[in-house]
Amino acid sequence: MAKETISVTEKNAMEKKVTLSWLLAFYGEMLTENQREMARLHWEEDFSLAEIAGQFSVSRQSVFDTVKSTEKQLAALEEKLGLLSRFREMEKGLRACRTALLQVRATEETEGHLDEARRWIDELLNQEEA
Repeated sequence: MAKETISVTEKNAMEKKVTLSWLLAFYGEMLTENQREMARLHWEEDFSLAEIAGQFSVSRQSVFDTVKSTEKQLAALEEKLGLLSRFREMEKGLRACRTALLQVRATEETEGHLDEARRWIDELLNQEEA
């Protein structure tokens, strides 16, 4: 059986879609309803521009322009506010804390506290995956 490989271009495209979806989650309420829905359908549901155009009764070019301008608007918001960057840094820190806590051996007196700290970190990390 041949092993499937993903080209660098495909990987970058997927990573870009994931990042844009995150930006949409953070800043979507600052967009118009049409911008938000067209971007969501394109980035998260993988609809083609033609499919979106059909749903909105507009041209494919109109959808393309809307999605591109939305991408630029989200990038500008992230540059100014940095919510996604801060989120990723906190997530990185939580993962490092979880890894460090797995190395700690508790005493009878601290076992409950250590377990509670691990549960809190796991709960916080699992929120983003839900």
